[in-house]
Amino acid sequence: MKLLTKVIEKKAKEQYELGSDLSQKVVAKFFDPCSAWTWYLMNIDPSDLDYCWGIVKGFEVEIGSFSLSDLTKFRNKLGIGIERDLYFKPMVAKDLWGKLINNEHV
Repeated sequence: MKLLTKVIEKKAKEQYELGSDLSQKVVAKFFDPCSAWTWYLMNIDPSDLDYCWGIVKGFEVEIGSFSLSDLTKFRNKLGIGIERDLYFKPMVAKDLWGKLINNEHV
């Protein structure tokens, strides 16, 4: 599956200057279908599409950078790669953060 569409890429690039500001939108959700790990894309470096910034829910909920190429190359023990949630609707990062911290479904 293609993780970045042109629309998602454009929105993420436009927010790059906002860094970790939680007032920006989360524009995409990526997940491992065989684990609880999820990556929420807030922005991406316009000059390096591999450098993504967002919220990651793994063992903990954190804000930080992640590599698009790492997500693209990853295969779990069943050989399945990372997927993009086709039904995810962009939402304000602060709202998403609150839901994740309170263990609410997103």
